[in-house]
Amino acid sequence: MRYSKEHKLETHDRIVRKASVRLREKGAHGIGVADLMKDAGLTHGGFYAHFSSREQLVIEAFAYAMDRSDERWRKLAAETPPQERMALIVNSYLSATHRDDPGRGCAVPALGAEIARESPKTRRAFAAKLERMIETIATDFVDAPPKAARKQAMATLAIMMGSLLMARIAGGGELSDAILQAGRDAVLAGAADRKAPVKPRAPRKPVAKTKAVAKPRKATA
Repeated sequence: MRYSKEHKLETHDRIVRKASVRLREKGAHGIGVADLMKDAGLTHGGFYAHFSSREQLVIEAFAYAMDRSDERWRKLAAETPPQERMALIVNSYLSATHRDDPGRGCAVPALGAEIARESPKTRRAFAAKLERMIETIATDFVDAPPKAARKQAMATLAIMMGSLLMARIAGGGELSDAILQAGRDAVLAGAADRKAPVKPRAPRKPVAKTKAVAKPRKATA
């Protein structure tokens, strides 16, 4: 039976969506093509009708996951006043819900270490999506020049992603919760410091100048 082009695209998208969840849950090398296709309700034999290689599926699945995170952040930015955006993003990202559901969460802490060992092509695709995330977060630093906002966005993402990864390593107990809280505090304290107005320095009091007293000349014979 021949399927329409639309049907094939829908099937392709379904495979990518399912794979993006399973890869984040199991890791890039924790699940095979046969299992990924089974999750999508298809046979292993139909894989190459949609993808030229396993690498192509991995790249598309990673890209899909990272695009969803970026879309959520952009939506929050559009619906939230500027002064509230960072707190909303951080509290949502560094939450127990996100920690306990890697399959539907950010792809970077779930797969970042594995991506670093993948092919240059895969790393470039991942880096391009990471760049877009940085650009999205940088828009929240409205008072900073573009270069400074970009630098602040990088540091913010590094704290958020690192904290989430550490919390997952620690499990779901007291230490894990403390790590999430420490990450939230670090990001929001830094944001507050950057927004705090700089107090002008008090003008320096002029130093009174003393006139030099001329020494009396000695009388000459």
